[in-house]
Amino acid sequence: MNANEPKSIKGYPLIVGYLGIFMILIGVIILLPLVLLLFYPNEADQMSYFIVPGVLSILSGYFLTLITRHKEKAKLEKNQDTVLILFIWAGAILMGSIPFLMHGSYTFSQSIFESTSGFSTTGLTVVDVEETSHMFLFYRSILQFFGGIGLVLVLTSAVSDKYGMRLYNAEGHNDRLLPNLVKSARLIVSLYAIYVTLGALAYILFGMPPFEAVNHAIASVSTGGFSTNADSIGHYQSLPIEWITMGLMLLGSTNLIIHIYLFKGKIRQAFSHIEFKLFAVLILFFLPIVVLSLRAHDGTGFFEALRIGAFQFMSALTTTGFQTVETFVGMPHVTLVSIIILMIIGGGIGSTAGGIKQYRFALSVKQLFWNTRSRLSNQRTLRSYNVQKYGKPTEVTIKDILSNQSHVLMYVMILVTGALIFTGFGYGFEESLFEFGSALGTVGLSIGVLTADSHPVMLWTGSIGMFLGRLEIYVVLIALSKIYIDITGKKVL
Repeated sequence: MNANEPKSIKGYPLIVGYLGIFMILIGVIILLPLVLLLFYPNEADQMSYFIVPGVLSILSGYFLTLITRHKEKAKLEKNQDTVLILFIWAGAILMGSIPFLMHGSYTFSQSIFESTSGFSTTGLTVVDVEETSHMFLFYRSILQFFGGIGLVLVLTSAVSDKYGMRLYNAEGHNDRLLPNLVKSARLIVSLYAIYVTLGALAYILFGMPPFEAVNHAIASVSTGGFSTNADSIGHYQSLPIEWITMGLMLLGSTNLIIHIYLFKGKIRQAFSHIEFKLFAVLILFFLPIVVLSLRAHDGTGFFEALRIGAFQFMSALTTTGFQTVETFVGMPHVTLVSIIILMIIGGGIGSTAGGIKQYRFALSVKQLFWNTRSRLSNQRTLRSYNVQKYGKPTEVTIKDILSNQSHVLMYVMILVTGALIFTGFGYGFEESLFEFGSALGTVGLSIGVLTADSHPVMLWTGSIGMFLGRLEIYVVLIALSKIYIDITGKKVL
């Protein structure tokens, strides 16, 4: 090798070098709430809560990037992209928790919980929003905006695509909308920014104060659910505001490719997509159940039950977590079970929503049909398996089916495990399943199990659930397995 040629860097030094770039981005995100000092100068005493961790993250990120400076960067090896994603999100949550910790009102467990809830766009909270400053309320919304669209996507849109499609996909994006990765990322960020802007203006038009309008627009589009009010959207008692929120939640939970189809006027292709069909079926099946159960429970009028039921249906399925009811405690069991199922199903693949995802659920239902059909038909009959994706029949392979089954099974196992941990603290299984289902699905609806007074074990269980729900189980599992193999030299299986 020529002595003048730059040395090649690979493996974990390369991962750390890339991590430094993202740490700089995270630092910038933490500093963004300082903009509010232009409007609320009386909150200047809280500047240090954001300046210290923000600058610390930027400086540490800079020093980490020196590892790769003037060196030829090799490609990330197999599964190292998932390791980098794990480090990026763990670093973001850790650094993002520091402002809460410095505030002095929150323990380390509570700070991690709130930061995880923000970046994962869950919306479960230990913060008393009625007593919290504008800077911290806005900070929570900022976490949800960047967490929803993805840290890798934001950096890709701002810099370049040299970090690779594998890293982009590992974060959960299957939405390369244009041939160029950078242009795709910028288009996605631009779309979400437009939706937030239009949503905020619509809120203001119907009487919501500007600061609250911006925060709720961000929380709706990111399907995050952080509110500036203790009683969430129900605070406003406004039907137009509820309609606007439902529209924004739906936009946030819809696959980005569907958005592009709609903008291009490809209406038929968009509405024939398998997730849209499932969405229609879920409305026809679950909405009447929720409405009728609410009416039968306490004699609520039909239109009021429809109003409450439609909003909570949309909030649960889109995994946003806004509420128009004071509490879910005491609601009919059939209503709670319906909401749990909707939270588990979740939104569309390639959206900001969580849950198993509508495509995976639809594929599971299709697989049951295909399996039954094959048992009833001639065993020698060869059949192909197809689903409608974006208006076109798309073949589903056996590998796709097995992968889908594995994901759904792991999701259910983790869901039950988390719920059982909550039952160990004296809660019933139904309410435990509701609360952990909300955490794992990154929903944010609460029945009162996870609060500021919860035991640290419960807060960490909820945080792990939110983390797994945002990054998706396979990404975390593969990353941890890769780290274990590299450290011990042993294979996991």
